[in-house]
Amino acid sequence: MLSLLLRPSRLVWLVALCCALFHAHSAWAGGGQLKLTVVDAATGQPIPCRMHLKNAKGTVQRVPHLPMWQDHFAFDGKLLLKLPKGQYTFELERGPEYTDRRGYFTIDDFADDEQVIELHRAVDMAKEGWWAGDLHVHRPEKDIKLVMEAEDLHIAPLITWANDKSAWTKLPLPKDPVVRFDNNRYFDLLGGEDERGGSSLLFFNLKEPLELPGAKAAYPPSTKILMTAAQQEGVWIDVERPFAADLPIWLASRKVDSIGLANGHMQREKMRTDEAGGRARDKRALPDPRGNGQWSEDIYYRVLDAGLRIPPSAGSGTGVSPNPLGYNRVYVAVDKDDFDYAAWWKGFKLGRVIVTNGPLIVNPAANSRPPGHVFTAAKGEELDVEITLSLTTRDPISYLEIVKDGRVVQSVRLDELAKTGKLPKVHFTESGWVLVRAVADVEKTYRFASTGPWYVDVGDRPRISKTASQFFLDWLADCTKALKLDDPKQRAEVLTYHTAARKFWEERLKNATAD
Repeated sequence: MLSLLLRPSRLVWLVALCCALFHAHSAWAGGGQLKLTVVDAATGQPIPCRMHLKNAKGTVQRVPHLPMWQDHFAFDGKLLLKLPKGQYTFELERGPEYTDRRGYFTIDDFADDEQVIELHRAVDMAKEGWWAGDLHVHRPEKDIKLVMEAEDLHIAPLITWANDKSAWTKLPLPKDPVVRFDNNRYFDLLGGEDERGGSSLLFFNLKEPLELPGAKAAYPPSTKILMTAAQQEGVWIDVERPFAADLPIWLASRKVDSIGLANGHMQREKMRTDEAGGRARDKRALPDPRGNGQWSEDIYYRVLDAGLRIPPSAGSGTGVSPNPLGYNRVYVAVDKDDFDYAAWWKGFKLGRVIVTNGPLIVNPAANSRPPGHVFTAAKGEELDVEITLSLTTRDPISYLEIVKDGRVVQSVRLDELAKTGKLPKVHFTESGWVLVRAVADVEKTYRFASTGPWYVDVGDRPRISKTASQFFLDWLADCTKALKLDDPKQRAEVLTYHTAARKFWEERLKNATAD
């Protein structure tokens, strides 16, 4: 006998499912099998999804011939499970836009049953013109199509080369590295990573991998690699995590395209609590387990406050971190009729983004403009910014927060937002920036969503914070002190980038217009 119990999703408005009890005839000795079909509740059609399956002892169950990573696997919506007798727990998900299903079933001897489970779509972000991508993917090409469909992800550049390892050492480079499938999903075969010494850069849209022979922690200089890559037209350079040791030097190059606000340290079941050799946080001010996520946020806000208009990004690290593909994801606004791979990156460059690893901020607009927009006012004029949006979430959230120039200036309860869809106006008398974030009430990890920033320019005085500039200047000084290179020529080469960065931040400090 096999019995199946589904627990309702965490979304409070989801109707609880009924228990189902089945009786069957013959099956394989010592257990039974379950034929499972997962369908979209609106269409009744099978849909790819992800499953986490464990036995009564908590041991992860693997299914042959399906893409498996850590504690989960993807399947196309139809699944035949052959299992020993016993009780099993499961979780079914299809990215954050669908409700999840959690429950358990019991398999006794001679069980052979079928079950259909519906997944309900809570929001269709693509239909609203927001398309999801994951910038840190270490999954094999043979699995990626099914896994992307299972997570309802549209963009996934694959990391196929990193430092001294490359999938292309013995293989010819693909003539067209960008692969389109399922009408509007794309993956790129030539994504790359330079990770060493507490620093990690991700490279996309290159025509060929960069050469990084014998790269050590400090040499060749990571900024030299960055500058070499930046010479290629259309390249995208992402800082994988904000606390990377060389961040002040990279920022000074003015070649960074995005910064990983939602990064692989933020995981589905826990937080990675170290800074991986990068800039360490004050754990008294930002304690575990969520402190590392708050530190990423704090650093990114300082980047904006220093007057550097760089959009946030997101990457799950799947294939290295235990995250599913798309757990950390970035949504980019592109009109439905215009969406393709190139248009997604163009929208990203304009800062029209939302990053999330759980809650979904839907259709954010400030004075009817998407994130990334720059509002202008003449010297002496004042300006009000009114942000509209809606929110969908599985996890409880107490407040939406408006962050202006690095500080929370308004906290809005969700029931208040639901009445009007509008947030309190944000008043500007001088240049600055503003964004909206929502942090879930989940203690084990930092689960949040954030819009990209909107910018305000009043007169000819852009906001450049003295405090933020000094923060990066001090960080740079510590980088220089920590440099360990015995070879004098190598040391001198690395220090040229430190010197250039120091001039940049000193000039920034000299021209500061705020605090």
